[in-house]
Amino acid sequence: MTVYIAASWKYYHTVEMLTDLIDAKGHTVWSFVRNNFEEFNQNGHSNFEDWINSENADKAFMYDVGSATKADLVIYIGPSGTDAWAEVGAAYGKGKGKIFGITGSKGEQVGLMRKMVTWFGTHYELLDAIDALAAGVYKIGYRHPP
Repeated sequence: MTVYIAASWKYYHTVEMLTDLIDAKGHTVWSFVRNNFEEFNQNGHSNFEDWINSENADKAFMYDVGSATKADLVIYIGPSGTDAWAEVGAAYGKGKGKIFGITGSKGEQVGLMRKMVTWFGTHYELLDAIDALAAGVYKIGYRHPP
């Protein structure tokens, strides 16, 4: 099963740890962190707007949107920003219907559109649901964010 994780860069370590756990289960994670196209100002751009107009930003955009719309499962880690929610929306719009989410103690700021996501309170519940989905026994459904 292919998985894409939509999240803010502030969750870099969380994305890496979750990627390792999912990889260990035999799935393929398409990671924006591991394919970052120099998003950490490594390419010498002095500001964000310069980077947005760079070839590396074009590559990152195509990778992120392509991964979100082609993965078997998208996982949202929140609260994150508008880019992560745009990826969730793109996946949902492609008819994925398989979007899992986990959010921190501050809760999630999104309103009605949270209904695109099946929410989990812990990473243990999330990993169990991934196992069930891969086995074909998980029923997709809405759960309120914790």
